[in-house]
This record gives sequence, C-alpha cells and structure tokens, in this order.
Amino acid sequence: MSYPAGMFARIRPDTWGHLAIAAALIVGVLVAGTVGYTLLGLGAVDAAYQTIVTVSTVGFREIADGDPDTTWKVFTSVLILLGTGSMLYGATSVIESIVEGRLTGQFRRYRMQRSIDDLSDHLIVCGTGRVGQAITEFVRSVGQEVVVVDRDETRLPDEDVLHVAGDATSDDVLRRAGIERAATLVSALGTSVDNLYVTLSSRKMNPGLFIVSRADDPESMAKMLQVGADRAVNPYEIAGSRMASLATQPNVADFVDVVVHDGTFEAKLREIRLPDGSDFIGQTIDDLAIRQETGAVVLSVRDRSARFHTDDGTSRPFADGDVIVAIGSDAALDRLAGTVSS
Repeated sequence: MSYPAGMFARIRPDTWGHLAIAAALIVGVLVAGTVGYTLLGLGAVDAAYQTIVTVSTVGFREIADGDPDTTWKVFTSVLILLGTGSMLYGATSVIESIVEGRLTGQFRRYRMQRSIDDLSDHLIVCGTGRVGQAITEFVRSVGQEVVVVDRDETRLPDEDVLHVAGDATSDDVLRRAGIERAATLVSALGTSVDNLYVTLSSRKMNPGLFIVSRADDPESMAKMLQVGADRAVNPYEIAGSRMASLATQPNVADFVDVVVHDGTFEAKLREIRLPDGSDFIGQTIDDLAIRQETGAVVLSVRDRSARFHTDDGTSRPFADGDVIVAIGSDAALDRLAGTVSS
C-alpha cells in the first residue's frame, strides 16, 4: 500500500479506539451545541458558528438578541466544559500514543518496509530460533542483505536488521519480505510442516528462487526437494557430522571452519559461476594460468549435473553452467571473478 495509507492501515486497534472516542466526543459536542443554540433561537449557520467559537474558547462575540439570558449562559457554560474536556481527551490520546510508541512504532515499521521494498537479490530467513539466528548472523557477516520473518515480534532482531512480523506461511507476509525480488530463501521454522508449506509457496511465487529448507528427518528432506527446495538440511545431522569431524580430524575441521566462517582469516572460499559467453569456456585451468594471473587457487569445478571435478579439474575444459570453487584472499578472488566476467 502507498504512503500514507500503508502506514496508517497497520496502526494498532487500541490506538484507533482512543482516537475514535476523542473524535466522536468532539463531533457530538459540536452537534449538540448547534442543536442547542438553534433551540435558543439562532439560525443553523449562526448556531454552528456560535458552537465553534465557544468550544474552541476563541469567543469573538455572542450572537444573541440583546443580553444573553440565564438559559443561554448556563447552556454556554456547559458547552465550554464539555468541549474543552473532549479536546483535552483527544490531545491526551494523541500524546499518549506518541509517548508509548504506538504511532512512532508505525512510522518506524513503515520506514523499514520501505527499505525492504527497495531491496533486490536479498536473502530471506524464515524463523528466528537458534538456527535462524545463526544463519542471520553469518549472512550479515559476509555483507549480504537479509530480511528476517517471524510471527513472534519479541524474537525479532534489533532495528538494524530488516524484519517482517508475521506468519511466514502467509503469502502476504512473504510478499512484504520481497519474495518476488529475493535471490535466496532459508526456511528455518520449528516444524517440517511449516517449512514444507513455505517452500511450496515460495517456489510458486518466485520460480528462480534458491531455497534452503530445514528438515528434521530423511522423509521430510525428500518431500522438501519434491516441492521445490534446492537444498534440504537436517541441523541435527550436520551437528553430528561436525562433532564427528572434530573427534577424528580436528585440524582439518578447524581449518575448514576458519576458512568458511572466520572473517579475520586471510584465505576465503568463494563460488564463482561462469556467465554466458565467458572466455573461460572451452579452456582448461592450465591454459588460463589462473593461479599465476589472479593468485586464487581453484579447488574444484561443479558442472550442470551437480558433479564436482577435482581430479580432472586442471585438464577438463570449462563448460556453460560451471561453478568454480576457489580459495584465496579477497583481492585474489575479486580478480578471478573479474576475469571470469570479462
């Protein structure tokens, strides 16, 4: 929805209640005053005018034939008290809403939604449990834009992380998170049923989206892949494999963990997809002298069929759709990415 309708459409019901009561009181006083002055002998326009100047406490003059009588004075006094009280109630309601963050919260949420609407090729994380929080922290650490979705507002991250409060299984909530413009979605909700539903809906709304979905058992993993997930992950299985690696090959496990997750380490791992028409296509790693030219080392190449080429990587010519997995410094990897794209 456009500004300002989109913002005010989400104002809390209790805030609308206070403001509606205040508006109703003021309108009621104005109507009662107009009717009362009409009964006291004024015309409709004069009665409305007299009511407005009385309630507003401006008090230019009293429109009456001669000096106002006792009835006129009593009615005007009561009208002043009721009008002033109604206006004070309205002002108090507005101030209370601002102080308690009701209206200001809506402004903040509207600004955040505007920021989300401007994003493209971002990553969406559904669920802010322990798994979702770990994913969000890592994605932010590598500099990628992320939008977090959760139905529990108390679990949402701080204001510096873009987020949407709502049920991720709702198509409207996913649209508010920018599902049509996103590059990747990670569904890390608490149940496999919810993750299955999010995967199915996301694939329908964005056929080109890369989807990673959480699954708690082999049967759920198979179903996730069937409904459109590109990857299905069991966190417990990965944790077990990680602990087993630390127990059997601690140095190898630590090295991989440092390279992938530690931003202070000089070497990084990165995947680089060959664009259409790349000069790499048809040439081998030895032909291109990648390490000598860029400083990056190609560890493996993955083809369209998802097969990794490691042993024959140096002698196999690059083909359309290949993805290079390389290691090196940021500068070296940037040079390799630039050479691939040229």
